Amino acid sequence: MKYTAQRGTRDILPSEIGVWHAIEKSARRTFELFDYKEIRTPIFEQTDLFSRSIGSSTDIVSKEMYTFLDRKGRSLTLRPEETAPVVRAAIEHGLIVKENVVKLYYLGPMFRYERPQAGRQRQFHQAGVEAFGSADPMLDVEVISLAGQLFDRLGLKELEIDVNSVGCAACRPGYIEKLKDYFKQNLNNMCDDCRKRFEANPLRILDCKEAVCQKYIEKAPSTGDSLCPECRDHFERVIKGLELSGIKYRVNHRLVRGLDYYTRTTFEVISRQLGAQNAVCGGGRYDTLVEELGGGPTPAIGFAIGLERLVEIVKNVLPSGEKGIELFVAALGDEAKKIAFQIVSKARKAGVSADLDYAGRGLKAQMKAADRAGAGNALIIGDNEIKNGRYLLKDMKTAAQKEVTETELIALFSLL
Repeated sequence: MKYTAQRGTRDILPSEIGVWHAIEKSARRTFELFDYKEIRTPIFEQTDLFSRSIGSSTDIVSKEMYTFLDRKGRSLTLRPEETAPVVRAAIEHGLIVKENVVKLYYLGPMFRYERPQAGRQRQFHQAGVEAFGSADPMLDVEVISLAGQLFDRLGLKELEIDVNSVGCAACRPGYIEKLKDYFKQNLNNMCDDCRKRFEANPLRILDCKEAVCQKYIEKAPSTGDSLCPECRDHFERVIKGLELSGIKYRVNHRLVRGLDYYTRTTFEVISRQLGAQNAVCGGGRYDTLVEELGGGPTPAIGFAIGLERLVEIVKNVLPSGEKGIELFVAALGDEAKKIAFQIVSKARKAGVSADLDYAGRGLKAQMKAADRAGAGNALIIGDNEIKNGRYLLKDMKTAAQKEVTETELIALFSLL
C-alpha cells in the first residue's frame, strides 16, 4: 500500500523550508520589537470553547471543525484558530492583570475542513498577536502598524489595509435589522449559505465571497451609518492614528470578518497577488470575549496571519533552499574514517556545521555528496594523507586546494 499525505495537508520539504524560517524569524523579531511575548497552547481544546467564542452559526463551527470524542466521551476539537485558546490560557494562568496591558504572540498549526486551494490547506499555519487590557484606539493603530511593519520587513508589495468598525452590543442590533430589511428582498437570488446566514446571523452575509452574492453585498447598508456615538468616536480616533502614523488604509464599511466575537475595529491586509481568497492578515477588537469565557471585563485586540498565503507571495523573494554545511570530510578507508569522525565531532562542538560519508563510497561519490550538501569546503583523508599527516582541503566554490594539518584546519575553522 502506498501512503500519501492526506488531502488538504502537505509536507514542507527541506528545499522550501528556508522561506518558512525567514518568515518565522521576521515574525518573532517584529513581534518582540513591540514587546509581545510568545505563548504556545495545545492543538486541541474543549469543543465548547470554539462554539461559544467563534459562534455556532459560523462556517467554522458548523462545517469546518475537526471534532472528536476522547475515550471518556468528552468532545474535543483541533484548534481552528488561536484567539480563543490564548484567551483561555490567559484566564487560566492569571496572565490578565487589571490596569496592565498584556501582549502575547503565537505561531503554529490550525485545522479546518475546507476545500484546499492555493494558500489554503486543512492543516494550515498562523502567526498572530493578542493584546489584553486596553480600549485605547491607539492600541488598535499599534496592532495594525505591527502587521504592516512585518510585511515591510518581508518585502511585500501590492498590499491594501482595509479597516472598519462593526460597532458594539448597543448599536449592532440596529444595523443587523437594516441588513435584514435589505437582504430579504434579494435572498432568493443568493447562495444557500447566505440564506442560512440570514436566519442565524445576517452580519455574516457580508463575509460571503461568492460572486453571485457580491453584487448585493456591495450595495448593502454601511456599518458606519449605524454606529453609536462611542463607537463612532473610537473609529474616528483609529483613523486619525493611522494617518498620524503614515499608514495607508481604506475604509471598508462592509468588512465584518468571519468570527462572531469581533467588536468595533476590524481590519484586513489584502494582497493583490492572490486570487479570490486574498486576505493575508485579519483581525480586530474583541472586547467582550474574555468575560464571555469566564474572565473579568477586558478589552482586547489581535490579528492572525495565514502563513501558507504569505509563503505563496514571498517564496520568489526570500531564500528557499537548504543551508549548506561548512565542512564535508571525505574519508577513504577505515583508519581515515576514524580520523574523519574525530574532526567532524570537534567541528560540531565548536559550532561549525560538518558531515562525513557513512555509506562507504569512493572519493568521486563522496565529493558529489559534498556538493549536494552545499558544503563550503571538503577535506579529503586517504592513506597518503594519514602517512604525511597533511590532509587535502578543497574550496568547493573556487576548486582551490591546499594541504593542511589537523592543527591548521582547527585554526582555520576557529575550532579552538
